[in-house]
Amino acid sequence: MAIDAYGNTLGASSSTTAATTAVNPNGILGKDDFLKLLLLELKYQDPTAPMDSEKILSQTSQLATLESTENTNKALEKLASALNTSMQYSGIAAIGKIADTGSNAVILSEGEDVDFELYFPDDVASGSVNILDKNGNILRQMAIGETSKGIASYSWDGKNGSGAALDEGIYYVESAYTKTDGTNATTRLGLYPIESIKFEDIMRELQESKPINMGLMLLLTTLPM
Repeated sequence: MAIDAYGNTLGASSSTTAATTAVNPNGILGKDDFLKLLLLELKYQDPTAPMDSEKILSQTSQLATLESTENTNKALEKLASALNTSMQYSGIAAIGKIADTGSNAVILSEGEDVDFELYFPDDVASGSVNILDKNGNILRQMAIGETSKGIASYSWDGKNGSGAALDEGIYYVESAYTKTDGTNATTRLGLYPIESIKFEDIMRELQESKPINMGLMLLLTTLPM
């Protein structure tokens, strides 16, 4: 057994240190630790010069603030867990509905074709894909034949119905078509079925006090099928 110059047992000191480290490995003081420190301070105060009452009130106030903060953190964790569960159920319910991105615009750049996709909720017998200007005037009609319901891809060469190249800018895409049962219908760019939902880590964002991302990649307006 090793003994230092003052007669202390080195092995015992090391054991005590290891035990202390094991009890509180992160060195974090909680509200109970601060309360114990305050009680010890009151217990061993000098009777001839007792602690100032204002100092005691200040310390107890800090203790109450610490406890309130801990309770708030616990409440946020429970709220994050509940939101995560709720979002999963809400997201599952949205699958299969139609999402509206809020815009049917495409951008035309000089010398480039414009590729886009349209969603048809029904089988198409015939119809046309229409390119419109900002005033709603049809600049180009591209005929479409029989098309199965679902998402279909198209490409526009940037020309109007007369074959003249249009200026660079923003244009809009719609489609008017006849279904296989003979009825007419329309669709437009920006309407797509929700096939999957992506969730974000809400718990981490709450703990880091960031704005809550409700878990969807896009904020979508769901419409009935």
